[in-house]
Amino acid sequence: MSRKITVLDTTLRDGEQVPGAKMNASQKVEFAQQLKRLRVDIIEAGFPASSAGDFQAVQEIVRSVGDSVSITALARAVKNDIDAVYESIKLAQDPLIHIVLGTSNIHVEKKFSRSKDAVLQMGVDAVKYAKTLLPQVQYSTEDASRADFEYLWKTIEAVVKAGATVINVPDTVGYAEPEEFGDLFRRLNERLKNVDDKVMLSVHCHNDLGLATANTLSAIKNGADKIECTINGLGERAGNTSLEEVVMALKVREDRYHCTTRIQTTELLRTSRLLTYLTGLDVQVNKAITGDNAFAHSSGIHQDGLLKDKNVYEIMSPEEVGAESMELVLTARSGRHAFKHAVQKMGFEPGEDAEFEKLFESFLALADLKKEVYDHDVFYLIQSQREKTESSSPLYELGSFQVITGDLHPTATVELKQGGVTLKGSAIGDGPVDALYSAMKALIGLDVHLKHYKINSISGGKEAIGRVNIQIDVQGKTYSGRAMDTDIIKASSLAFLNGINAALLDAAHSELDSQKL
Repeated sequence: MSRKITVLDTTLRDGEQVPGAKMNASQKVEFAQQLKRLRVDIIEAGFPASSAGDFQAVQEIVRSVGDSVSITALARAVKNDIDAVYESIKLAQDPLIHIVLGTSNIHVEKKFSRSKDAVLQMGVDAVKYAKTLLPQVQYSTEDASRADFEYLWKTIEAVVKAGATVINVPDTVGYAEPEEFGDLFRRLNERLKNVDDKVMLSVHCHNDLGLATANTLSAIKNGADKIECTINGLGERAGNTSLEEVVMALKVREDRYHCTTRIQTTELLRTSRLLTYLTGLDVQVNKAITGDNAFAHSSGIHQDGLLKDKNVYEIMSPEEVGAESMELVLTARSGRHAFKHAVQKMGFEPGEDAEFEKLFESFLALADLKKEVYDHDVFYLIQSQREKTESSSPLYELGSFQVITGDLHPTATVELKQGGVTLKGSAIGDGPVDALYSAMKALIGLDVHLKHYKINSISGGKEAIGRVNIQIDVQGKTYSGRAMDTDIIKASSLAFLNGINAALLDAAHSELDSQKL
């Protein structure tokens, strides 16, 4: 039988401590609403005693989502902090006061300059006071992974007897190792059940040694019933445990952990992208679950296997986390099978073996010159070799463009080619890319909505290459496009056309399928 794991998201508290990640109150509310859609169990909304602005933001989050999601906020083991938490979250349907106090020798001696017994008593007094305000109180034993075990347990036993309902054991500085940390939880869990089996054991890890996810999973295997995480692993220094990584590990390896969460996993990518948008902090491209390349494959051997059966190299489907279907990125290492798939995806038959080999050689020559080969490149190769398809092709090519920008009326003029027809048009927009896309949409005549736009530099220096990733919505369906160029406006236009062409090909294939029926 599966254990239910409670998920607390602390992006709005611990995650926001990252330099540059500060959000205003309306942004925090927007993100909290997305966390509600993600179905996290508890939102740690902030540190109310730190500022009037944080106090008010926590109150607004309570008003916005506190009727359906448990809300907590952080307090040090002092009365004023606890009062601030209570006043900010008291209107929530299921409020929880969260108290934190150090337990390691270095915290006790250097941070508080008190005896161990005196610090322990601070914690007991704080819990007793918090219990007069709310029934649910969480106590975090800060820096537990470096604490003396017997003192750690003595602290936990005392605060539980004082009324704590959740004991959170943090690896505050990312010092723990999975086997060691798991053993710590096993020992604490055995003792805690003998004191009060209704008290929940929780884990909170940092990623200083890159072990936050592994340590969290080890804690779960050894008795933790609650996890504290952030979206994208956002957090101080090297970050916190990544919510998406732990949740998907539990889902994919349920046979191993026998645990489930109530997280709506199809909202993971949307939540990740919203956080990137609100903070301006990008996710690394090879980040597990939510990175741009998480479901992209460029190796020829991998691509060949995936085209035969996705299970060959994919342990979960992109759709499970809210991403599009797997992406085969064409490079010089891509094989014939992947290239043939790309040609067929664009509505062309590869032709005779000799004809295809010639086309494949042209592809390899181009791939040697470029880092990645995109749909518009494949289309160009096909068009160059098969002039007869030019008059009937439904796909668009970029002929030329000109963009004039400034603070008055950014304007774009675009020339597109479709088959043997050249289309020209102009439009204004809020900026150069908006003007460019407006002009292209007017020429193409489709109702297209831009859902996601991201640009990254993938090289340095004067000739730096920009890579653009977009998602567009066409008639309720989502299509992706990406492109690279030293000119980011050109890369933007090519990525947009790749998305448009993907939509046109999908429509053409759907029409053929309906005719067969």
